[in-house]
Amino acid sequence: MSEKRYFRQQAPFRVPTTDGKLIEEHIGLASTHTPQYSVAHMVAPPHWSEPHQTPAFDEITLIVRGRKRFEVDGDVLELGAGESLLIQAGARVRYSNPFAEECEYWSICVPAFSPDTVNREAE
Repeated sequence: MSEKRYFRQQAPFRVPTTDGKLIEEHIGLASTHTPQYSVAHMVAPPHWSEPHQTPAFDEITLIVRGRKRFEVDGDVLELGAGESLLIQAGARVRYSNPFAEECEYWSICVPAFSPDTVNREAE
């Protein structure tokens, strides 16, 4: 019998956080040891933000509900439900949810997200 050519994720890896943000990696380095890409479900609480970063991977964000602010190479964009954004590797970016409601979204990184390649700046 041959190896299955699919994988059903029923228990995503819950990334430990200290800022109230929910991160569930379905596919990626932490959950499935997949280096080519990562797929994560996230919920950013109201008034959440993180430091600037210059990732060495492309990141696609798909907003499910709420709004999210992106600062990308000096431009400020706000996305809402049903919108998506591709940020290419090497861009200086800061993600935040300065709004009163939480923001639910999916993130796809190519290659996979890694703490070693996100290049977060000190606050």
